[in-house]
Amino acid sequence: MTERVSFTRYENVIYPRFRQKVQKAESTVDVRNSFTLATRELFHSAFEGKMNFQDDDIKLLPESDARFVISKRLLSSAAFNSVWENSDLPRMIDRFADLAIGRCKRLQKHPEKTDAKIRM
Repeated sequence: MTERVSFTRYENVIYPRFRQKVQKAESTVDVRNSFTLATRELFHSAFEGKMNFQDDDIKLLPESDARFVISKRLLSSAAFNSVWENSDLPRMIDRFADLAIGRCKRLQKHPEKTDAKIRM
């Protein structure tokens, strides 16, 4: 039986800041950027800086059932797959995606609120 690794301690630090940024986001672009930054920070913490993560390694897909996509570069890495398959990272990223997608949908349903925030 494979031992599962937990990165909850990192999530507990990153998730509240992420939630705050998403709630203050004025556009879906802001939400996507916040998602990318938060997940990249989570990956850096989980892999203890041993892997280099880029902005395009994970993307939020609010219009898709997949919710997010991880780059082929990461998926082809044995080190990444080992941690991804044997930890709670997928659950955490799914929770981050859930929050971000909910905010994206809200912003799309109420564009007048976003427009009101834009100052000329």
